Amino acid sequence: MANHPLFRYYLKRMTPLQRERLRQNLGSGVIVNETGYILTNFHVISGAEQITVLLADGREAQAELVGSDDRFDLAVLEIDLPNLTAIEVGEPDKAQVGDVVLAIGNPFGIGQTVTQGIISATDRDLGNTGGGSLLQNFLQTDAAINPGNSGGALVDAHGRLLGINTTSALNQTVPSVSFAIPANIALKVMQDLIEFGRVVPGWLGVYADPLTEDLARAFNLASTNGVLVTHIHNQGPAHQAGLKPGDVITHINSDPINDGNHGLAAMAMLRPGEVVSITYIRNGKSITTQTRVSEAPEQQAED
Repeated sequence: MANHPLFRYYLKRMTPLQRERLRQNLGSGVIVNETGYILTNFHVISGAEQITVLLADGREAQAELVGSDDRFDLAVLEIDLPNLTAIEVGEPDKAQVGDVVLAIGNPFGIGQTVTQGIISATDRDLGNTGGGSLLQNFLQTDAAINPGNSGGALVDAHGRLLGINTTSALNQTVPSVSFAIPANIALKVMQDLIEFGRVVPGWLGVYADPLTEDLARAFNLASTNGVLVTHIHNQGPAHQAGLKPGDVITHINSDPINDGNHGLAAMAMLRPGEVVSITYIRNGKSITTQTRVSEAPEQQAED
C-alpha cells in the first residue's frame, strides 16, 4: 500500500508517532477448513508481531502462525471462531488456457474485491525471475492481483479454489500478468507445516537434468519430455526400484513429465512414505516400476 498515492498523501499528514503505529501490512487469506486453518502468502505475514484476521461477515480474531515457508511464499494461520465456511477446492491440474477465473482479495485495503480474467498460462516457470525457488508451475492469469490481494483465492467459474494469489512472484505489479500458487501444491505445503512445522520434500535419491534436444538425439528419443538420470543415491528409493544413470524418467504416477524443470519440481512435491510409480526409458524400452518415497537424508539428520 505504501506505493498508493492516497496512502502517501495521508502518511505525510501524520505525526511521527502516528506513522510508527501505522507500520502494518495488509493481505488476504483463504479459509481451507472449518476448524480455522487459513492459507496466505509468507510475504504477507513475514516479520509480523501480531496477526489479525477480519472476516467478510465482520467478525475479527487474532491468528496464530502455524508455520510458513518462504521458498513457496506460503503461510498457515489458525483462528478460533465458530461456524466457519471452508472454500471448495477445484482441480488446478486440469485448468486450461482460456478458462474463466476470479481473483478475490482486499486490494489496497479498500475491502473485498473480485476481479475477472482468464488463465493465461499453466505450469509457468519463474526460475529466471528469482521467484518461487521450489515452485515451477504457477498459474498465470490476467485477472488483476494488486497489493492487498496477496494470499487471496483464485477461483474457477464455480467458485472452487484453483490457487493462492501472489503478487511477489515478479516482485512487482505488472498489468495483465499475475500469478497464483496451484491449490494442490498449497494444500500439500499446508499439511506439512501442520504436521511437521516445516515443508518436507519427498526424495527419490535421483539426480537428474532436463532433457535437451541434443541429449534426446543422443538417446534416440522422439522428444525432450522427461528428465535424464545422471546419478543414483546408493540404497535410495530409485536405486531400490532398479533405476540407473542414463535412464530417462517420463512419468511419475502416470503423470507425464512434459518439461525437465517441471519434472524436477514434481519430484520435490512427493510426500515421504508415498508409494509412487515411475515410468522410464532404458535402451529404447519403456519400463514402469514402483518405489516408496523417502525423506532426504539431510532432512532426517536435522530431526
